[in-house]
Amino acid sequence: MTSTPLPEAAAELARKGDTAGLAALLKDGLAVDAQDAKGNSLLMLASYHGKAETVAMLLKANASVDLRNAKGQTPLGGVAFKGYADIATLLLDAGADPIADQGGQTPVDYATMFGRQEILVLLRERRGAAAKPTRWFSKLIGWVRRS
Repeated sequence: MTSTPLPEAAAELARKGDTAGLAALLKDGLAVDAQDAKGNSLLMLASYHGKAETVAMLLKANASVDLRNAKGQTPLGGVAFKGYADIATLLLDAGADPIADQGGQTPVDYATMFGRQEILVLLRERRGAAAKPTRWFSKLIGWVRRS
């Protein structure tokens, strides 16, 4: 599958959270799932940089919620790492997979490793017992934090 190249100017709008600017580019024909050289989509960039309004607009524009970058990470994986619970909720409401493999780890692993308790709660609410750390060190970190 060949992805549409993402112009750097559009990527920068996603990072900055320029929702109106991105919406105009999408209206003019920019593919919502275009990806940069690292495989990052507009949704990945806006999610990772904490731009909830832009994420919501991109989801309404039918951005692929689980589109992976070159490292195999999804937007939810990036959000679990960064700790943006509001964006995690938007992504989960749009159907993001809370236990998607991210190149050997899951969003739960990232949230556990970085102490993102609010994200862990959201992930567990969505998948219950399935949303448990998969890596031994994530399990250990979680155990230590509970002690």
